[in-house]
Amino acid sequence: MERATLEQDGDPLWWILLVTGSLWVILALIVFQFDYTTVSALSILLGTVCMAAALFEAVAAAGTRGWWRAAHLGLAVAFAAIGTAAYVHPENTFKALASIFAFYLLLRGIFDVAVALFLRPVELWWAGLVSGVVQILLAFWAAGDFGHKAFLLVVWVGASALAHGVVQLVTAFRLRPQGPNVRPA
Repeated sequence: MERATLEQDGDPLWWILLVTGSLWVILALIVFQFDYTTVSALSILLGTVCMAAALFEAVAAAGTRGWWRAAHLGLAVAFAAIGTAAYVHPENTFKALASIFAFYLLLRGIFDVAVALFLRPVELWWAGLVSGVVQILLAFWAAGDFGHKAFLLVVWVGASALAHGVVQLVTAFRLRPQGPNVRPA
């Protein structure tokens, strides 16, 4: 009953997902525009993306209850730990950064797939499923030997940020109120 009411009335905080989704898309655009040729720059980029994800999960935890809150808080802690590891040792090799980011992608992908399957009857549930599967595949690719090419790490970080943004934008418009108080454009 709660899900049906939410779908009909919408969520009054839907705009938060709209803003954060837009910020993720902008971050992806910024990531793809810069030339990250040093390990330190890539490490700072990776740490920033992980800390942003941790912040978003902490905010999402505040708006949920029960096991969903625990899942969001668990992801927030994991992402903050991964981001901290990237900040603490920025001189690590590309291989170490790829391993750290692979762990991040795997956790995020599994969570997105689980949420999508739970929300399966909801319109556009498949967007989260596709994003999660892509992130899981990227995690295994990142964990493998990729020839120590820095541009692939940048692509993975940018693709992950873009996937987060698209899923959050889709979710925001799905949660937007559709009642009589919404005027057509």
